Amino acid sequence: MAKKTESDKNYKVISENRRARYDYSIEEDLEVGIVLTGSEVKSLRTGQSNIADSYVAVEEAELWLVNAYIAPYPQAMFGHEERRRRKLLASKREIARMWNATQRQGMTIVPLVLYFNHKGIAKLKVATAKGKRAPDKRATEAKRDWQRQKQRLLKEH
Repeated sequence: MAKKTESDKNYKVISENRRARYDYSIEEDLEVGIVLTGSEVKSLRTGQSNIADSYVAVEEAELWLVNAYIAPYPQAMFGHEERRRRKLLASKREIARMWNATQRQGMTIVPLVLYFNHKGIAKLKVATAKGKRAPDKRATEAKRDWQRQKQRLLKEH
């Protein structure tokens, strides 16, 4: 993921799925567009969303974001459903590759980050991932703890 710099004045992370990196081993990620209504964009600008419980489904050669929460915008005349299915925009080749990964290799597609890019357009970073088992999670946690401990030791000396 690109870091926010002086030139990226519009770049802003709206919602992040931190649990995904703990529960899944990420294989390949992809930036996709998302079809939103006006009140949803306004609500996202205030930072009121959650993608932690959501997932991506491939249906009839289209990607859909399911169960993502975007809070209602109070000033909107015509509001939106908070947890409606939202269409994701990607090329046919990318959709086919993700569908093959889910069908043949037993992977799943998880949303990682919802953000506004440097042009101010809402984007979603999704990834094909394989679920981790309990021993894998423990190993990841032990590795992270060792990295923290190593940094502390280096900082002291």
